[in-house]
Amino acid sequence: MNGRGKLTVISALGVVEILAWGSSFYLPAVLAGPIAADTGWPLAWVVGGLSIGLLVAAFASPRVGLAIHRHGGRPVLALAALLLAVGLATLGLSPNLPVFLTGWLIVGLGMGCGLYDPAFATLGRLYGAEARPAITTLTLWGGFASTVCWPLSAFLVEHAGWRGACLAYAGLHLLVTLPLVLGLIPRAPASVAAGDEGRREDVPFTPRERRAFLLMAGVLILGGTVMTLVSVHLITLLQARGVALAAAVSYGALIGPAQVGARIVEMANKGRHHPLWTLTVAMALVAAGLAVLEAGVPAVGVALVLYGAGNGIYSIARGTVPLALFGAARYPVLVGRLARPGLLAQALAPSLGAVALDYGGADAAYGLLVVLALTNIGLAGALWSVR
Repeated sequence: MNGRGKLTVISALGVVEILAWGSSFYLPAVLAGPIAADTGWPLAWVVGGLSIGLLVAAFASPRVGLAIHRHGGRPVLALAALLLAVGLATLGLSPNLPVFLTGWLIVGLGMGCGLYDPAFATLGRLYGAEARPAITTLTLWGGFASTVCWPLSAFLVEHAGWRGACLAYAGLHLLVTLPLVLGLIPRAPASVAAGDEGRREDVPFTPRERRAFLLMAGVLILGGTVMTLVSVHLITLLQARGVALAAAVSYGALIGPAQVGARIVEMANKGRHHPLWTLTVAMALVAAGLAVLEAGVPAVGVALVLYGAGNGIYSIARGTVPLALFGAARYPVLVGRLARPGLLAQALAPSLGAVALDYGGADAAYGLLVVLALTNIGLAGALWSVR
């Protein structure tokens, strides 16, 4: 496929990812308050819908990776658009909390079929060993999900209410996401001959591969935990350091541009270094930013730029490192398997952070974040031994 064709595919996937993330993972940030205020449902349960969705996505991910391995990403991403549309419509029409949470079960299946990991697997299935630049470019698109969808969600809530916002996103998946997938994402190339052991999904790991898989799973568990803890509890943690609410929100807004900026730098590198360098630098930047915050140094902006930059290129590394370590043949299957522990960690992280804050205060929460981030540097370093 020529460069123009590849750019079209990546651009289409980029829009798909913006809408998929914005209408699922980033949805409660804007809608949770209005939902709780309008319905009287406990805020913890309203926000907990996302955790339910992430748990469902975690358990679905290995089967999603296997489906992409066998059939390519086009049908899976199309199914994601339909599931997200049905789930969001269920949220918008829910008469009570059980139906609302059922909607999140369906959204969770859509997340499992349509967020980064299935998109990475789709690119790996299409482009094989040459997928690294495409994965990097796709994360640049994905970095705008909150930038686009948080203001869009706020606009929709203001003019149509939270139910109207959910129904509008459902419509966008049917009118934008689904046509983009069916119209611009090509069918995957035919698998190589059935006798090719490299293409079989059931080929057992060598000892080196098993160690690499376990280390990468550990990186994703800790990385997902840190990312979600910061996303959910950042404002509370900053206020505990004496930062006013308005300033805390302004500081938090630095993370998005830092993520995008770091991804642009990574793109400019054009794959000149091994993806493990990207992962190692990412973990070091995340740890440095959190350590500055934990120390209480009056450099909150610098700390969050460091953290955002690290988190930005971590999103690239989680897609490119498995491709480099395991090769292209089984990449969709392994991405699906690796997605499960990271999604489970993201689902449980908000509760872990709440416990740390309740029983140990902000100091305990900061300490937990720094320990997790430093441990992840160690895991990234250990991956070099199985390169």
